[in-house]
Amino acid sequence: MCRNIKPLFNFDPPATDDEIRASALQYVRKVSGFNDPSQANETAFNRAIEEVTKATHTLIDHLKTTAKPHNRTEEAAKAHKRALERFGKH
Repeated sequence: MCRNIKPLFNFDPPATDDEIRASALQYVRKVSGFNDPSQANETAFNRAIEEVTKATHTLIDHLKTTAKPHNRTEEAAKAHKRALERFGKH
């Protein structure tokens, strides 16, 4: 998985529209190999972002779990701790 795409399902509070779109953008960038597409590819690039955003909304809305939702603050602290262990203090 692309490191910039974060899990979005089963969080309290739920993922926002902006977070879902940002993940879609990262996905399309990764798949296309473009960070910023040329004018010739811009329409297809933007259409793909919108379609992936819609598909992600649909997926998240239809997933079911019995697990307790993850706390965003706690998960961010865990990720920060892992980053410090991996990369050291800077």
